[in-house]
Amino acid sequence: MADTFDRNAPIAVFDSGVGGISVLRALREVMPCEDFFYFGDSAYAPYGTKTTEEVRARVFELVDGFRDKGLKACVVACNTATSAAVRALRETYPEYTIVGIEPALKPAVMDRAGEMPNVIVMATPMTIRNEKFHNLMDRYVEMAHIIPLPCPGLMEFVERGETSGEALYDFISNLLAPFDRDRVDAVVLGCTHYPFVAETVRKVMGEKAVLYEGGPGTARETRRRLEAAGLLTDRTTVGKITIENSLSEEKVKICERLLEM
Repeated sequence: MADTFDRNAPIAVFDSGVGGISVLRALREVMPCEDFFYFGDSAYAPYGTKTTEEVRARVFELVDGFRDKGLKACVVACNTATSAAVRALRETYPEYTIVGIEPALKPAVMDRAGEMPNVIVMATPMTIRNEKFHNLMDRYVEMAHIIPLPCPGLMEFVERGETSGEALYDFISNLLAPFDRDRVDAVVLGCTHYPFVAETVRKVMGEKAVLYEGGPGTARETRRRLEAAGLLTDRTTVGKITIENSLSEEKVKICERLLEM
């Protein structure tokens, strides 16, 4: 129930590492007066190469902690964790505001409705093999040529704070080498780490392909759900952001840098 939680309590935002900062940036833009508690689980990263059961158990452990601390809502700013656990979380905690994220396939397709665009979805191996992602693809399979592209190893660049450079360019070039960039209409950045390498993806793909990320849509949905629950803050000053990481303070510094990119 809404009165169980303080409307001025922080919103929890978590990811398997530093990538969810891309979602936190969008949340801050949509709800600047809210306080946020960001938790990066770098000690357990990457989620995308673990089993669904392993990820689900870890996500429940974290969300239990957020609720115990009185954080009024939780944004699962990780596509892999959303796929593995969000449905089960909502069934277990129906009174708690929980918002997940999914690859921004809908806008990538609908922006070119009727054209049968070629859309690459870059994501972690676990996201791509998960039933939730296949159900998402099925909704648009008759409207676009959808190409799932597993990208093992890409998030690790961002985890190291490596968001540009020759090694990253070569890595992304190799991932995208099989595709004719003149025939690709859109690239969905289907992991919250990937917006931080968007410029390199754009260099590799050229100007024709439009890039999409899920953070802005997730931020709008979070605001809508909090408003419906009567949990939007009544403060009028800019909110505070607290960042913690399960691995090291160095990861916190990387998060702080990414937040201001």
